[in-house]
Amino acid sequence: MSTESVGARYRGLDAWPSRDILDVFIEGQMAAIAAVRAAVPQIEAAAEAVTARLRAGGRLVYVGAGTSGRLGLLDGVELIPTFDWPAERVVYLLAGGEGALLRAVEGAEDDREAGRRDIADANVTADDAVIAIAASGSTPYTLAALEAGRAKGALGIAIANNLGAPLLAAAEFPILLDTGTEAIGGSTRMKAGTAQKATLNLLSSLVMTRLGRVHDGYMVDLRATNEKLRRRSEQMLTEMTGASAEAAQAALRRCAGRVKPAVLVLRGLTPEAADKALAEAGGSLRRALQKTA
Repeated sequence: MSTESVGARYRGLDAWPSRDILDVFIEGQMAAIAAVRAAVPQIEAAAEAVTARLRAGGRLVYVGAGTSGRLGLLDGVELIPTFDWPAERVVYLLAGGEGALLRAVEGAEDDREAGRRDIADANVTADDAVIAIAASGSTPYTLAALEAGRAKGALGIAIANNLGAPLLAAAEFPILLDTGTEAIGGSTRMKAGTAQKATLNLLSSLVMTRLGRVHDGYMVDLRATNEKLRRRSEQMLTEMTGASAEAAQAALRRCAGRVKPAVLVLRGLTPEAADKALAEAGGSLRRALQKTA
């Protein structure tokens, strides 16, 4: 298993000058991104499949243990404020439960029954997409959860860092991130973790873009929950429409702070008509603009 091995390149590392150690660590981070680049076709295919499930009303279900599980949770949590994705449509299954977020729960990742039970308790169905993440690709909890999800008809995505991993074989859409040996053997929070985080970024961001929650590079479905985000909403509107700051603020007030209907309001629609146009366009601002041009 390459992620557990120590390569000859790193022999004597602890005795090296600090700058040389950091250079090796940085090499690893660059190699991680190269591994993600090689997996882009698989990420694309997985994202398109996930989009179809979510468009039909399904949920994202992140599964993992340790670093991998925490990375999945981080990705899902960020979808809520960034894209206004409904919190009830993201599920986080972490070996050891919530307590494992802050400290290691011994033996949790080996509990296959817990993986199956967590899938059942989350009421995973054929509408959902399960994203299972494990550097080794053989973590019992994660593998059992993926298998249980697929048995219920859920879409199965696997992200792993070892060729031939059982997790990849169990998924409809396997994503291999071949990051190789770590500078610190077995410390998959480094190369493997970086590759996993980048892959999750790409996967979920493409899904949200395909679902109409990005327009011209703007996060037009953001949830303006603080002053910074309220200013960002106003700036988006002025840049996208050419409206004055005052007009943008007024449109946002009429639309309860929502950017997409505010764009249409600045085009002359009422808030009610803007909501209707967006609904008919499947939430896509671009299609709504084309239909109301």
